[in-house]
Amino acid sequence: MSVIAPLEIESRDDMALRGEMSQLRRVLLISYHFPPVGGAGVQRPIKFCKYLRQFGWEPTVLTAENPSAPVFDESLCRDLPEGLQIERARTWEPDYKVKQNLNATAANNGGWNPKRWLSRWIKSASKLVLQPDPQILWLPNAYRKGVQLLSGQKFDAILATAPTYTNFIVGGMLKRKFGVPLLLDYRDEWDLSSKYLENRSRDWYSSWIQERQQQYVLRSADALIATTEQSAETLQERAAKLGRKLPSECIYNGYDEEDFAGLKRQGDKHDRFRLVYTGTLWNLTSVEPIVQAVERLHHQQPDLCELLEFETVGRNLPEQSDLLTRLQGTGCRLTVETYQPHSEVVQRMVRADAQCLLLSDVPGAERVVPGKMFEYLAAGRPILAVMPSGDSSQIVEKFFPDNHFVPRDVAGIAEWLENSLRNFQEGRPLAEGVNQDEIRQFSRVGQTERLADLLNTVTRTDAKSGVVR
Repeated sequence: MSVIAPLEIESRDDMALRGEMSQLRRVLLISYHFPPVGGAGVQRPIKFCKYLRQFGWEPTVLTAENPSAPVFDESLCRDLPEGLQIERARTWEPDYKVKQNLNATAANNGGWNPKRWLSRWIKSASKLVLQPDPQILWLPNAYRKGVQLLSGQKFDAILATAPTYTNFIVGGMLKRKFGVPLLLDYRDEWDLSSKYLENRSRDWYSSWIQERQQQYVLRSADALIATTEQSAETLQERAAKLGRKLPSECIYNGYDEEDFAGLKRQGDKHDRFRLVYTGTLWNLTSVEPIVQAVERLHHQQPDLCELLEFETVGRNLPEQSDLLTRLQGTGCRLTVETYQPHSEVVQRMVRADAQCLLLSDVPGAERVVPGKMFEYLAAGRPILAVMPSGDSSQIVEKFFPDNHFVPRDVAGIAEWLENSLRNFQEGRPLAEGVNQDEIRQFSRVGQTERLADLLNTVTRTDAKSGVVR
């Protein structure tokens, strides 16, 4: 299925657009998740598509026609540039709700019954067979569509972004068939992401298969991209062990200045100090340190605790929802909202008294930089960062040196909350956010320019190697 933004009657502007596009170099962007699919993961490919033309590259998107995804956000389509070619291939996965019902049935701990036993067997078998992720069921049709595209049109590069890591395998297969330079964009490290995913598999067979899949894509790649400096170094070292000397670039997720244009910077009048967390709460972003700090504050200053409102916007996994229920006996007002359109989420950031940034103290978390961090900075509100020391904390401490706490420092978090609530109670001005000029280095435009520079370098190097297509 092919989708191109319609050009009903070709005006002079339309003709100019076609002329400009014909002069651009072309990159095939492989991303299973793409609008109307919602969630944080689609922001990066959307913004690349939005700004690549400014730097001489025209993207074509290969994505899923019927994605099995938890959330959809039609409003994200407004960010897609006019005339963007989007090619969609069907996946053989069941609908996401079917997956959820299967998981719920399998997790039921009641007495024995055939339906639950069958659900557990299907779930276990699926984890074993569907490597590296369930989206491997998209691979046959995605590869077929990619072959059609590369056979019929000239592309200068392939960019695969993950997770899902099936995107990398599709990219590797196309690279090996057509010889077009391949860039792998790791939004999260493969090993780290697989370790903490909701439906992760930890058996030896899954590890063995995925290790070989990782070797396959690294041997196919011409360049590596990560979202943190440490991850970029880790990936480069991993490729070197396979005898591949690959360029590895850190390209942050960044923030889009247009998303914040015209938004009211000051919070509206309200009777409680509003601490806002946006995004998914799961085992890599556990809310437990915040809950423990609020419980501690309630024990020491119950009246003060009643001035706090903790607001979450996004998906919460069951164990995180259980943690949040503990706040109900503390006097803290808990506001839980499910997925909201991205424009609304950005507005919540701007209206907050403070924003909450979480990373669990688990191996590898020091190499994670959440995409929301840059939007938090752009929102111009203070950030309470609860995370281990690492790439993320170093960035936060540049702007809020007193607002970073490791997850085990519950006393420090509680003290920060107490001081913030007292200032709020006494009507003192709240701490301001950052100077926007200081964070412009993290803009989506700037990060896309870095991608274009890497594309130019890789394709220039490929041309010098004598590869003819």
